[in-house]
Amino acid sequence: MSLSPRQLRTLRPTERLQRVLAWEGSLIDPVGGILGAVVFHAVLAGTRREPGYQLGQFLIGVGVGLAGGVAGVALLWLLLHRLRLGEVLGTSAQLASVVAVAAACDVVRDDAGLIAAVVMGLAMANMRGFDIPARRPFFETLVQLIIGVLFISISATVTPASLRHLVLPTLGLIAVLVLVTRPLVALLATARTDLSRGERLFTGWMAPRGIVAAVTASTFSAGLVSQHIQGASKILPATFLVIVITVTVYGLTAVPAARRLGVTRPARTRPLLVGGEDWVVDLGRALRTLGLDVVMWAGSDEQRRQITATGLELAPGELLAAAAGRGAQLEGITAVLLLTGEDDFNALGATVLQGSVEGPVYRLGARMPSHGVIAPYTGGEILFDQQLTGYEVSRRYASGGRICTRPADGTAPADGSLLFLVRADGKLAPVTRTEPPEPQEGDNMILLVAAADGS
Repeated sequence: MSLSPRQLRTLRPTERLQRVLAWEGSLIDPVGGILGAVVFHAVLAGTRREPGYQLGQFLIGVGVGLAGGVAGVALLWLLLHRLRLGEVLGTSAQLASVVAVAAACDVVRDDAGLIAAVVMGLAMANMRGFDIPARRPFFETLVQLIIGVLFISISATVTPASLRHLVLPTLGLIAVLVLVTRPLVALLATARTDLSRGERLFTGWMAPRGIVAAVTASTFSAGLVSQHIQGASKILPATFLVIVITVTVYGLTAVPAARRLGVTRPARTRPLLVGGEDWVVDLGRALRTLGLDVVMWAGSDEQRRQITATGLELAPGELLAAAAGRGAQLEGITAVLLLTGEDDFNALGATVLQGSVEGPVYRLGARMPSHGVIAPYTGGEILFDQQLTGYEVSRRYASGGRICTRPADGTAPADGSLLFLVRADGKLAPVTRTEPPEPQEGDNMILLVAAADGS
């Protein structure tokens, strides 16, 4: 089990490093499991006088797994695309389908279920038409629960007697894996890439292992023991020790190592501003002058050109579509501010994007309580006070109002409307209707003031 999304959010690595670790975590378990199956059958083939027969049996197992995977994909297509099950039923259908197909394949041929499950997962992640219904927090919690139950079940089979005479040799194996194998493989794999020296070194240090290795070790160990392969009974306890010790080492050292190598993102807020009106662009410039790494997105080409002309970072056009349609994480974004002139768009965006960002999602208040189709009926944090709706902000700006910054003196401003506070540590504190922040010494205020008072 490699670094989970929650662990990556806690670690806060740089965006490139986070993508590398996330993709490795997605690929290493299925690839490792399949390679383990290949080695398992190769060992069995070496114990018989007819290696061709064992190879044929392995290929049959692969064929059964592929056929089961195709059947499972068809079943999921029917459940999720044609029947359009809801979120709760869709999540249950995913889990039940994968478990049922994998179990059926294993009944027909050992180890075919792993291949079927991998095929189904790859199809769901890459084929168009699969609208995966599970919300990310719920799905992550469910996966962690299943992993915990499986790991406890497997660890219960490792007895103190089985660890006898294995501790010292396994510690030597762990030292080789941690200090030699992983750094060498990572440095070779990242050669000629644009990763920095610190990012490459951190990649060479981080390689936790987990439940898939334990499951395959348990399955293959039993099969090898039944074939009287010498030393097969030591595979599971040795693997268990490797997992426990390496996960402990990497878990305790990940954050200090990342800080020492300088591969963590700063704690400062990195907001995504959605909207391209003039006052929104000025707001982005004001936030940037206070040291925040601002990202902006707008729908029209004219607004996007204006954002680019001011030197602000423009998010790719498919960013919001990917997050809304596939549940993708907005990597590196710690707050979303929906500031368009369409109240319903802001309300819908706040509903859809919650859970796709590390931090909160804010939106402008609707012009009137009864205005719009959905705006009055959605939750989420609403920016600014009751009178300062999105329409009112645009009206004041068109009438000569301006966005300005000013150091806080510990009191609320009397000559303008406070929109945001940028704390001394770089955290963004918006004014909301439920929790208006209090200015403190060292903060910077972002205000909407009349033209004569702007700075």
